[in-house]
Amino acid sequence: MRVAIITASTEVYRGSAANESGEAVMEMMEGAGLEITYMGAIPNDREVLAAVMTRITDTFSADLVLTTGGAGCGPSDCTPEATMDIIEKPIVGIPEAMRAYSMKLTKRAMLNRSVAGIRGEVLIVNLPGKPQAVREVLKYLLPELVHAVEVIQGEV
Repeated sequence: MRVAIITASTEVYRGSAANESGEAVMEMMEGAGLEITYMGAIPNDREVLAAVMTRITDTFSADLVLTTGGAGCGPSDCTPEATMDIIEKPIVGIPEAMRAYSMKLTKRAMLNRSVAGIRGEVLIVNLPGKPQAVREVLKYLLPELVHAVEVIQGEV
């Protein structure tokens, strides 16, 4: 399975912050034996994020697009909106499960606005922006995300 990792962070994009959450996603994906086809930091800009996700999905560069960052309540956070702009079918159960699981660890999980959905035959999932939260959530969700991609692509 091919995975694209997008870090939504203007600071990481500019090089003024390390891409710790993107690295955490990459570690988890490589540990699961999945192929990373794209990893990049994108500024917190709704149109730019939507354009990059569209390019990845429409060129069949990945089967799964995982975003990290930009899904909180900050003034520049816009990843969920960019995702909703381009998906064709929302999958509300994924972010619901992610928040329900994360709420057992921290009440601040209720502030996460992540969404998930399908564009073409590609699953897009917004993950939290903190490295530890990324690891916890992916450990919980990854088997179901792999299964979801298989179903989306008609393999199951």
